[in-house]
Amino acid sequence: MPVCNLCLHCGAAQVPRAALAAVPTPAATETWRPIPHEEYVRQVEWELPRYGLDIVAEAHALTHDSSRYFGLIQVQNGCNSPDYSWVLGLRNSHDKTLTAGLVAGSQVFVCDNLAFSGEVSVSRKHTVNILEDLPGLVGGALGRLLLMFKSQDQRVERYRATRLSEPDVHDLTIRALDSGVVCASKIPEVLKEWREPRYREFEPRTVWSWFNGVTETAKGALHLLPRRTQALYRLCDDFVGVAA
Repeated sequence: MPVCNLCLHCGAAQVPRAALAAVPTPAATETWRPIPHEEYVRQVEWELPRYGLDIVAEAHALTHDSSRYFGLIQVQNGCNSPDYSWVLGLRNSHDKTLTAGLVAGSQVFVCDNLAFSGEVSVSRKHTVNILEDLPGLVGGALGRLLLMFKSQDQRVERYRATRLSEPDVHDLTIRALDSGVVCASKIPEVLKEWREPRYREFEPRTVWSWFNGVTETAKGALHLLPRRTQALYRLCDDFVGVAA
């Protein structure tokens, strides 16, 4: 199976895995207890084998003076697609801006495009008992995300099987604008990717080809991708007639 080069795009400085342990964790208060970045990633890694998932590759990044963490972990269960991989997105913060969370996503090998189909929070907030509860919280989150991964494979097959006409593409592109998937200035890029795909894998005139043209133009700050690509999935799911 091909292994993709996990790409965090822009918006954060990529760091080696060992660097997470060196990030100081702020002191807890009576109502707030931050999770060390390293501890959070380690708990996720420990839980993955319980769900039949092996780590293939990973990438980690820090921003805002290391107070915010974003990471990607590519996983496989022995029967993944030959042209895209399952990816877990992790986030954590020490400045009270983000809950600890996980997102289920995919990354296309040929272009490193990321798309996140589902998201769960490990905790609504960093409560005083979160470290004691962390293993159970992570396990519960992974269980829900695994269901998203399984439905992802069926969804992509439907995207590949659904052809698009030029009027369909124009309609979907405007709906992508209305849904906040792309901004108005990106519409010419989306249409160019459709009319002149830079990758031959996306030359078939299908929903999958258009979807990847949109994600190619949407590359940017990792923290914005979950909301944008989840909206993109909803748009395409509605078009092909599959349940989200």
